[in-house]
This record gives sequence, C-alpha cells and structure tokens, in this order.
Amino acid sequence: MIDPQDLEVHYNAFIADLPRFVPDGILEVNLALLNDLGLLSEEPEEEENSFSNSFYVIESADKLTLFNQKFIVWIVPKLIEQTPTTYTLVALNKKVEPRLEMVFTTTGVYNHSNLVLRILERFLEQIEENEEEIYRL
Repeated sequence: MIDPQDLEVHYNAFIADLPRFVPDGILEVNLALLNDLGLLSEEPEEEENSFSNSFYVIESADKLTLFNQKFIVWIVPKLIEQTPTTYTLVALNKKVEPRLEMVFTTTGVYNHSNLVLRILERFLEQIEENEEEIYRL
C-alpha cells in the first residue's frame, strides 16, 4: 500500500506548480464538457455507489485523497471569491512516482458531489483507455 506521507509530498509538489504538471491547463466543467463526456444524455444512476473503481480514502481538513493501484485522486474544496469551487487532481499511480494526468474544477451548479464523481469516473475510463492504447503500440 502507498504511504500516505508520500501522497502528501506528491500532492504538494503538484499543487505548487500546476502549470508545469498540467500544461494544457485546468478543465472547467460546463455544459459543453458534460455533453462531450456523454453525461447530459444519460439518466442519473439509481444506485448511489455506481463508481466502478475501488479506492482507499484518506480524509483531511483540506482535501479528500482517493487511491488504488492505478490512480491517485485528490478532491480539494476551496472558496474562491466567495464561490465554492472543487478542484479534482487525477494522477496515474506509477511505480516510480505518480504522474499527474489532469485537473478539473467545478463551481456553481456543477459543484455537486454526485456530478463530480460521475465526471471523475468518466475521466478515469478515458485515461484507462488511453493507457491501454499506448501499451498496445
């Protein structure tokens, strides 16, 4: 199992220099992105725990950390200009050290825990598909 202190070290490195680790920038969730992810045309899952990946969870005062053999996810709530905002950082859990793949942010009507988890699940699926494709090459 991963040492929680190592997770904290990697998180602090990523958050301190996001432009370096995520050169494409932070994705802001909006209607267009939800449509691209196919989340507008779906009926919400009846089952509240539809998340297909199993994660260990570490809760701290400033964030929620989820991790398993494939991924590390940090869910970080912030108050930016009096607006509740959630940053979600997604990293591949590599043997040497995690590799930050993406960061997305939700605000306003998009900043709902169920929606954040559905978006996260969709992105994790896409990352897995991309990694499998790269592995095949």
